[in-house]
Amino acid sequence: MKITATVSLVLLVNLVLILAHNERNSSRKGPRRRGREGGSKRTSSANDRRIRQSKVRHSGSAVPLVNDDGSIVTVIDSYLGVDEFESSYNVLPVKKGHCMANGMIMYDKAVWSPKPCIICLCNSGNVACDEIACPLLPCQKVIRTAGECCPVCTGLSSYSLLNNKSVDDSPEFSGDSSEPNDPSDPIIIAQSPRTQAEIDHLLWMEEQEILEEEQRLHKKEQERKRRRETRRREEEELRKMEEEEEEIRKKIEEEKCKLEEEKRKKEEQERKEEGKKKKEHEKKEEEEEEEEEQILRGDVFRMLPRRLPVPEGLPPPPVEIPSPPVSLPPGCVISDITVSCINAKLTSIPSIVDPELKSLNLAGNAITAIPAEAFNGVPNLEWIDLSKNKITSAGIDPQAFKVIKKLKATRLYMDANLLEQIPPELPSTLEELRINENNLSSIAEDSFQGLTILFTLELEGNKLNEATTSPLAFKPLKRLSYLRFGRNKFRTVPQGLPPSIEELYLESNQIEEISETAFNKTTNLNIIVLRNNNIDETRIAPLAWINHKNLESIDLSYNKLHQVPSFLPRSLVHLVLVGNQIEGIPGYVFAHMDPGIEYLYLSYNKLDDDGIDSLSFFGAYRSLREVFLDYNNLKTIPSGIAEMRKLHFLRLNNNKISNFPPDSICNDFDDEDSSLVTLRLENNYINTRKISPTAFSCIQSYSSVVLKPQNVK
Repeated sequence: MKITATVSLVLLVNLVLILAHNERNSSRKGPRRRGREGGSKRTSSANDRRIRQSKVRHSGSAVPLVNDDGSIVTVIDSYLGVDEFESSYNVLPVKKGHCMANGMIMYDKAVWSPKPCIICLCNSGNVACDEIACPLLPCQKVIRTAGECCPVCTGLSSYSLLNNKSVDDSPEFSGDSSEPNDPSDPIIIAQSPRTQAEIDHLLWMEEQEILEEEQRLHKKEQERKRRRETRRREEEELRKMEEEEEEIRKKIEEEKCKLEEEKRKKEEQERKEEGKKKKEHEKKEEEEEEEEEQILRGDVFRMLPRRLPVPEGLPPPPVEIPSPPVSLPPGCVISDITVSCINAKLTSIPSIVDPELKSLNLAGNAITAIPAEAFNGVPNLEWIDLSKNKITSAGIDPQAFKVIKKLKATRLYMDANLLEQIPPELPSTLEELRINENNLSSIAEDSFQGLTILFTLELEGNKLNEATTSPLAFKPLKRLSYLRFGRNKFRTVPQGLPPSIEELYLESNQIEEISETAFNKTTNLNIIVLRNNNIDETRIAPLAWINHKNLESIDLSYNKLHQVPSFLPRSLVHLVLVGNQIEGIPGYVFAHMDPGIEYLYLSYNKLDDDGIDSLSFFGAYRSLREVFLDYNNLKTIPSGIAEMRKLHFLRLNNNKISNFPPDSICNDFDDEDSSLVTLRLENNYINTRKISPTAFSCIQSYSSVVLKPQNVK
């Protein structure tokens, strides 16, 4: 009885102590864990999650993972078998299946962590504990931070890992100091060496990355080669097209020359045949006259031709009336529908009756007048050439062209006469009118009245000026496209020019300025020739032609320019500045042009090395095809020549060039083929023996490089 009471008392005391201990542990659970973790910021929930996620082996079936509050979180596969681990904790004889650990009662299947990196299980009254397994790290050197279960990598490269370098062979991660680590610092732990399979796997991954990089580089190189080949083919096709165009142009010229030669031979042959026919005709007339005389004398008996009987019911055949022969003065030749009396010493227009005649050439005679009935017998004339005669304005009858006014006259040439005014009542069918080299001093308001389809008008070599030329005179010329006013007395561009004009020639006048309104209505202009005037670049208005979209060619040769003019047309392709006093090419002067200038002629100027820099040709490097800089004062090859990708012809002859760097003409063209065909460098001061072998490597043919002769200093 006493023994039973004693045991009961001991058990009661233990139960009280256990309850008190549990209360104290639950109230101090958080602070005690933080103290053990050395000031770490991890919370108990994080520790519990780590415990729940750790893998522990058990020989039995799946076991639920339990929190401190008794709730089941998940089910893990196994724990360490009870038989495989002998617990160091005492098991008090409490309820069956419960466990006692550090004065705490644990239920059956409960899981807890008495220390960091240790996890325990209550299994039918037995406590089984195991250390948390850490994952294998892909590094040679690791560190373990206070409060952490598993080490982490120190950041060493995979190179040292793959080469199995030890920790002692590597420099300290934290610095160069060789002092031992402080106890509070993270502990450096050498990880066990990797297996050969892992090393082979890492090496295979690196090899794969290298192969992928090589494939990317190979693809990039293939793409670059493809683009380069495409660009080369395009340029080759462009060059072939240009060569074909040049061949076609040459063939056309040859054909034209052949046609002209054949035409000349044909005219000669026709002239000979005409002379032969004329002689035969005269001979025939003589024979007929003799025959008639013989018939009249009765010496010869001639039978009349027999006529066939006409069938009844049919009209008699028409009687053919022969057309009267065209009588021409000596020196004139008739051929089909053309009569030519060139240099026939005529003093008046011959009387010709031929309704089928289309062309009448009376050039080079001494004709002084055109009477009213001059062309009555040839109403279908289309081409009348009265050049190089002595016709005066007073000698032209107002009704002279009336008979052909409403018919087909399309061309009238009256060059080199003595006209003082435009002839009146010109045919409205005219498409071309030439009155060059006369004494025209004025153009009246009605001078071109009715010429609505006139296409070409040439009035060069007269005495016209802006004061005697009415701006209203050009109003009827709705289709005028080609106008020549060269060799007159104009000081400004004539006003009132028709909007349809495309080519304007004003060379050899006295023009001094290009005003802002000079071409404001002629927006279709394509070519302007202002050669041999008195124009200074400061007298060209900024808005004179910069906005013209069709103006492609300007000739300002032999003026008074001191530099390349600014504000040139955006559409300009062809610029001629020969024979001025140009000393420099301003920067960006070609930069605004689209698609870009192609032909630049600056021969016979005063350009030197200081007047040209790398910005002078900015905007034209990829468009210039021909550059003429001969007869200037250059001492070196101008900067930027080697950058001109489409340059075909380059002339630098007759300068003072002595310095010839190897890359001044041919440079690295970024794998682009040069299109340079002709290069002229003669009459400079170049020592040809010192020229680099690669100086002309970009030129298609060395035979097209002209170097000799050179001047001697």
